[in-house]
Amino acid sequence: MSAGVAIPAPSHGGGGAALRVVATGPAVTLQDAGRVGHQRFGIPVSGAMDRVALAAANVLVGNPPGTAALEIAYLGPTLAVEAESVRIAFAGGHASVDVLDETGMSVRTVPPLTSARLVRGERLRIGGLSGSVVGYLAVAGGFDAPVFLGSRATLLRAALGGFAGRALAVGDRLPLVADAAPTRDEMHLSDTTFPLPDRVRVVLGPQDDHFTEEGIATFLTRTYKVTAATDRMGMRLDGPTIAHRDGFNIVSDGIAPGAIQVPGNGQPIVLLADRQTTGGYPKIATAISADLPGLGRLTPGATIRFERVDLDAAVAARRALVAEIAAMRGRLVPAGGEVDVEARLLAENLVGGMVDMFGEHAP
Repeated sequence: MSAGVAIPAPSHGGGGAALRVVATGPAVTLQDAGRVGHQRFGIPVSGAMDRVALAAANVLVGNPPGTAALEIAYLGPTLAVEAESVRIAFAGGHASVDVLDETGMSVRTVPPLTSARLVRGERLRIGGLSGSVVGYLAVAGGFDAPVFLGSRATLLRAALGGFAGRALAVGDRLPLVADAAPTRDEMHLSDTTFPLPDRVRVVLGPQDDHFTEEGIATFLTRTYKVTAATDRMGMRLDGPTIAHRDGFNIVSDGIAPGAIQVPGNGQPIVLLADRQTTGGYPKIATAISADLPGLGRLTPGATIRFERVDLDAAVAARRALVAEIAAMRGRLVPAGGEVDVEARLLAENLVGGMVDMFGEHAP
C-alpha cells in the first residue's frame, strides 16, 4: 500500500443512526460485490465469499444485490439499534435470529429468509451458523461505511476497506445510511436455499501441462477434504497427492478467482475472495465462477470432488446463475403474520442463482 493511503478510523460513539456492537463473533466483516479493477496494483478483489447469499439478504430489504452487508462466519453478533428503526434480513447458513428487548429478553424470532423491522432500543442476536460457514446480514439502505477504491469490502490482510479494515469489535457503531426503515410489508424469499456442493466444476489449466497424466487423473477422480487451514484467501485441501511433471515452481503470473494451485506437497489450494493477485505455483485448474459461492459455504471437514467441464459449459452455468438471481425479486412474497419456521425450512427448494457480481472472475 502507498504511504498516502488513509484508513478511516472506526466509530465508537457519536450521533447518527447506527447499529452498536454488543457482542461479536470471531469473524464479522463488511463485504460487498468486491473491489474490481485494481489487481494490476496488487489489490485483491475481496468481497463476499457467498455472493448468492449476499444478494438474497439484500433483495429482502430492497437493496441492490451487491450492497455491502455484514459477512458472518461461524457465529453471529448481537447488535443494538440506535436509530428510529431499521429493516434487516439474514441469508446463508442456518442460524437463530432473535430480536431482544433492552433487558436482553427475547421477544420474537425472525424466520429464515424473512425481513424484519426493529426499533430503537431493540437488539438483534444471530447465533451459531450451521449448513454453511458464512451468512449475511443486510440492512435497508445499507451501511454508511467509507468507499475505498470503489468498494466497501474488507481486506483484513491489508487492513483496508470495510470498517477500519478489520473485523467488528464490541463497542463499534456501524453507521446506517437510513435513519428509519421505509414503511412496507415484511417479505419472505421463497424457493431459496444455499446447498453445499459435492462436486466442483473446473476448467483445466492454465498450467495443467505441469502435471503428469496420472496427477490430473488423481485430481479429477479422487475425493479431497477441506482442512482447518482455510480462510478467505484460500481453501487448503487434503487428499491423494497430485504429481507434478517437472517441479512445482513457475514464473509468477496472475491469479484468477477459483484458481487451484498445487505446491510441492501435491495438495491443492483453491484460491478465494482475498487471494493474492500473482503466484508462483502451477495451477492445475480453475473452479468455474458459478460454483464459487458453494465453495465459500464449505466447512472444515467437508469433502468435495472435481469435475472437468469445457469453457462453453462454464459460460452457460454463469449465465444461468445470473438469470436465476436476477429473478429473486420475483420470488418475494409477503411474510404475513406468524411464520412456522420449521415448515419454512422443510419447504425450501434448491436454487442456483447469482447476480452478475463476479467482478474480475473468470468463467
